[in-house]
Parts: sequence; C-alpha cells; structure tokens
Amino acid sequence: MRHSPASAVFLALALVAPLSLSPLSQPLASDAAATPLWAWPVRGAHVIVRPFIAPVTRFGAGHRGIDIAAAGDVLAPADGVVHFAGVVVDRPVISLDHGGGILSSFEPVTTTLAVGDAVTRGEVIGRIRPGHCSRSCIHLGVRIDGGYVSPLLFLGGIPHSVLLPTRRITPAGAPARRFP
Repeated sequence: MRHSPASAVFLALALVAPLSLSPLSQPLASDAAATPLWAWPVRGAHVIVRPFIAPVTRFGAGHRGIDIAAAGDVLAPADGVVHFAGVVVDRPVISLDHGGGILSSFEPVTTTLAVGDAVTRGEVIGRIRPGHCSRSCIHLGVRIDGGYVSPLLFLGGIPHSVLLPTRRITPAGAPARRFP
C-alpha cells in the first residue's frame, strides 16, 4: 500500500496516539496537536458520546469514529469533494474526499449534495437525522488510505507522544542502570 507524505504523517500519529487523555497528558500551548487541522462538523459544545476504539485487526470489533452529541446542520470540517452521498444499510451517509488519501464520513446525515460537488470548510453539507445514538448525535469517521484513525487527530485533542528514557543517563564510561 502506497502512502502520500501527508497521510504517512497522520498514520504515524495514529499508531502512537493514546486512547484517552488524562490531565497530565494535555497538549502544551506550543504543541501542534493544540492547533486542529479541521473545524468541528457541528456547532455548539463538542460532547463526545462514544470515543474512537481502534480494532485489534482490520475486520475486528471496534468503534471506527467518534459520536458527537448534536442536532441540526453538519458542516464540512475542511475543504473537499463529495465522495459518496447515499444510504448504507439503513442510514444516510455523506463522505468527503480531502485529498492525500484522507476521507471523512458522517452518519446519519441527509444531504442535497451529489458525488463530485466541491465543499469548503464550514459549509453546510447536510442535516443530522435520528437513528445512531439514543440521543441526537453524529458519527464522524476518518480514513487514511482506507484505514480508520481517530478523528481527534484532525480536530485536536490528542497530544504528541513523548518518549521517555528506559535507563538513566550516566557519565561517559560508567555502566548504565535500568530503572526499577
């Protein structure tokens, strides 16, 4: 599988991103993760009803996106082109192609847009319909070259990983000691 330079960066981030954030792992003001690449696809508060849960294997169980409590209009998170607009199983879905192998999908969302229509960041792309959560919500999924990644990589909220040493640094010539 061939990756574009942009998708390779996001794929690397997805592989090392933590599944949850604790107060100790919040991004620094200078951290690139603090500046989102995309706008949120809904107005108002951004309450995540169900987080992204990566499957262990490609076809394994998981939650390949995030569910955001919302009602009303759905906005394009970034510029793109409508990749798909229709019904999947029993839910209306719209997918956008953002270039570089990056696709976003939204459900349950009805739209008047058609495949090939260009959209710009912040443009209304559809309306949320009931049917996914027990309360009104939208499911947002993101794929890079066909593999699902956490949408928070684009929306902000996942800090960069920090590698910690596995042994103490000692003066030159002294033996290294392992942490207990």
